[in-house]
Amino acid sequence: MIRSRINSNGQTTIPHAVRVALGLCPGDDLRYEIDGDRVIITRAEAPDAFLANFSTFTEWASDADRLYDVLWNDMPDAGRV
Repeated sequence: MIRSRINSNGQTTIPHAVRVALGLCPGDDLRYEIDGDRVIITRAEAPDAFLANFSTFTEWASDADRLYDVLWNDMPDAGRV
């Protein structure tokens, strides 16, 4: 069994064996799933680098743009080029 200790700030070091098993690198995101009295830690999928760049475009953050996103996601895939 691998153990680690939580410090006074609620932080812990992820043990080397766990980082290797999950293929973790500095800057990777983790996902936590609570299952009763245990927590399952997995490596979160990396966001699409191309799509992530668009999150910085605040001019596309209007209500009209959000409505467009909803409509676009509801369209059948056959209509997309």
